[in-house]
Amino acid sequence: TVSPPPVSTSPVTVSTSGVTETGSTTTSGPTPSRPTPHSTTIVTETGSPMTTTATRTTPTRSTAITTTMTSGPSSIESVAITTVSPPSVSTSITLVTTSGTTPTESFTTTSGTTSRNFTSITATTTTSTSEFFSPGSTSTSGPTATSSSPGESWWICDCIKAICIEDNIIQVVPVICTPPPKPTCANGLSPVQVIDEDGCCWHWECDCYCTGWGDPHYMTFDGLYYSYQGNCTYVLVEEIYKKVDNFGVYIDNYHCDTRDVVSCPRTLIVRHETQEVRMATVKPNTLQVEVTVNKQAVALPYKKFGLSIYESGINRVVEIPELKMNVTYNGLSFSIRMPYSLFGNNTHGQCGTCNNNTADDCMLPNGNIAENCETMADHWQVVDPSKPQCSPGLIPTKAPSTTPTQPCKESSICELLLGSLFEPCHGFVQPEKYYAACVFDSCVLPNLDLECSSLQTYAATCADQSVCIDWRSHTNGVCSYKCPSDKEYRACGPIKEITCKSSQQNETSTKQVEGCFCPNGTMLYDSGVDVCVKTCGCVGVDKIPREFGEKFTVDCQDCICLEGGNGIVCEPHECAKQNKTRCDGEGFYEVNEVNSEDSCCPIVTCKCNTSLCTSKAPKCTLGFEVHSHIPSGQCCPVYQCVPKRVCVHQNAEFLPNSSVFVDKCQNCFCTNEVNVSTQLNIISCEHIPCNTYCEPGYERQPVKGECCGRCVQTKCVIHTSDNSDLILSPGEFKNDPYNNCTIYSCVNTHNQLISSTSEITCPAFNEESCKPGTITFLPNGCCRTCAPLDSPTPCSVRQRKDFIVYKGCHSVDRVVMTECEGTCGTSSLYSAEANSMDHSCSCCRESRTTVREVELKCPTGHSVSHKYIYVESCSCQDTECSSSQSSELQSTEENDKASTLNRIKRAISLTAK
Repeated sequence: TVSPPPVSTSPVTVSTSGVTETGSTTTSGPTPSRPTPHSTTIVTETGSPMTTTATRTTPTRSTAITTTMTSGPSSIESVAITTVSPPSVSTSITLVTTSGTTPTESFTTTSGTTSRNFTSITATTTTSTSEFFSPGSTSTSGPTATSSSPGESWWICDCIKAICIEDNIIQVVPVICTPPPKPTCANGLSPVQVIDEDGCCWHWECDCYCTGWGDPHYMTFDGLYYSYQGNCTYVLVEEIYKKVDNFGVYIDNYHCDTRDVVSCPRTLIVRHETQEVRMATVKPNTLQVEVTVNKQAVALPYKKFGLSIYESGINRVVEIPELKMNVTYNGLSFSIRMPYSLFGNNTHGQCGTCNNNTADDCMLPNGNIAENCETMADHWQVVDPSKPQCSPGLIPTKAPSTTPTQPCKESSICELLLGSLFEPCHGFVQPEKYYAACVFDSCVLPNLDLECSSLQTYAATCADQSVCIDWRSHTNGVCSYKCPSDKEYRACGPIKEITCKSSQQNETSTKQVEGCFCPNGTMLYDSGVDVCVKTCGCVGVDKIPREFGEKFTVDCQDCICLEGGNGIVCEPHECAKQNKTRCDGEGFYEVNEVNSEDSCCPIVTCKCNTSLCTSKAPKCTLGFEVHSHIPSGQCCPVYQCVPKRVCVHQNAEFLPNSSVFVDKCQNCFCTNEVNVSTQLNIISCEHIPCNTYCEPGYERQPVKGECCGRCVQTKCVIHTSDNSDLILSPGEFKNDPYNNCTIYSCVNTHNQLISSTSEITCPAFNEESCKPGTITFLPNGCCRTCAPLDSPTPCSVRQRKDFIVYKGCHSVDRVVMTECEGTCGTSSLYSAEANSMDHSCSCCRESRTTVREVELKCPTGHSVSHKYIYVESCSCQDTECSSSQSSELQSTEENDKASTLNRIKRAISLTAK
């Protein structure tokens, strides 16, 4: 506030039509620069030149403003003098001399100085052209036939106001603006000039500017820095007192490291009335962003319902002209710029309260102030169906500490912020907070290069203050940014490129921005057509620049680029006439080929398609293959089967000199010789030589699948006690040449030859019981006995020990068995009466028996109980004699031999088991 020194004015006298009035005024202190409509002006006229005196009084501050106007050859002299007195209303008429006093007015966050000259004139008519201004509205009225009431005012032109006094007296008030002193903004940014409501003068304001970047770091509207690692969706800005329908800016964060320790911005959401804009990062930690409006993808630039979205360098910008605000997002950082005049003292959320005072930036939804903004940020969650783990209203758990457990050396990139590279900006924006954020990111997430976002955000803030820093080339490629081939990177370019369609800049956006721009000598054709052109002609759907008057063909349309109208005018392309081509012959068909001279006019040619041919390739037999050839001028092939020059055997083909398996008895191979009749190569074979010798007892027999057969055992080979070999055929038995009591036999059991050795057990023999000369051998030639002399041996029981064999099972030891043996009366006499032989037969048979049990051992390993008959006593019993003729009777010797054979068989059977 500027207070001029006191000015003392001596009384002066003015004579008007015999009326004389005197007065004096003392001036000190500030005064508002704007004239108020609550003033009273008294005008007196003395003739020509004319002198007028005006006095203005306000209800709360007594301010006497006297203006002296001398009518002459274009000379006007005016002075404004202000006197501050207690609240009262007074009116005085004063003649004032010139003074150097300049009134000023101070504001809370803005400051401006305005001085006005007041001129009173006498109105000659009540018809005038006037403009009436009131705060927030403007109206214009043309010539009217109504009179103006005292106190009414209107603008004449160029900030000159006319005020109706009374009695056709009009006060003319020209506005003269003096630049106000520049205030200091709490957020460290430069204040902006804002035009007053009357449109004549301006004052300073500190814009509401909130930024966020990295993982993430926040700078509130008033410049308070903090970091917050929540992974939910939060309110960045909402109005405390709702003036705009459905208005707010929100951020969707996510954990961007594997430890779920820190978070990064993923989506920035802007709501305004009926529209919801989402700017989402396509790939984490990149500058690739896609934009949707009400969940539908849109192309940029987009403008609808008082909201526009466009690209500005690396940023996507959402702008609401009615609110004079914009929101930018590039995937790594965001910024929100809002005018203080519309949002001052009426914002809350994670961006704080915009009032140029950091004390209340950590305000909770209930209006209380949190001890720190990290705690405050937790309370600004919103309901997000995609994040069920987030519950607004609940007391959040304390976030894990993100301070590195070990000392961390910050990235060398962070040091650039404090170095000479950014030094030109240090006087406009302090780098310490951005440096702290950079160090934090490089230590907690060293592999994500998130420190680049701190430099990017600081450089963007510097560019907003008109300080351009080309910093990316100093990061050794870590923070490089690659542009398309037709664009070039600029650290500071226009927020909206100059195009062939429009070159207007947006007054609410930042002054400069980095990004990819058209090279020098070219310009962007249009904001929605991303093509750089040298001259402003036409650009069609093919994205190729055309000059005015240029003719070209695109999509088979003949077009011309014309200035004005739609620019490009097209008509269907006309083709030259062609001779009709006929495609005759099997397999041929017509086809349209691209004309190298005119791609829009195809050439009709004949093509061959063998699938249209009716003749099919034959199926050749083994050893033959299909050969085809197409005669000249035809499409369909001619087929024939030709020899492959191979051998064929058992549905298989063999190349010459390769082995051919016919059977095991022959070695065969395929030759190069051809059978004239079959046209196949001949197979040559040689028999394999065989060894025909077999061991004694073996004979060579043919075996299926073997060419020489196999030596198969056909006889039993028995090694005798004298180490000689005895060969017996199956069923044959033979006594040992040196021991008649040993009998060798051969048995074929289930196609297996089994040889056995049997020992004859002789009955008990007492030589002393025999009469001299009666000792002889039994018919078996083994056992001795007493030859009968006076009487035959009576029928009696004889015991013997032998093994019992039954169904493959046999006794473990020899078992005592009994049998009947002896001589009974048997005769054969001739009967003359019957004229035949009378036979009387008596057999030594068992007369009493018992059944005994013995345990048998089987080959499978288990035992069974077996019952056998034991003879207790024997006797001679009559039996029926056979009707054989006497010549057919066997001799006693033959009967003895048969008996011996049975005994041998029993012995053989026992041995086999």
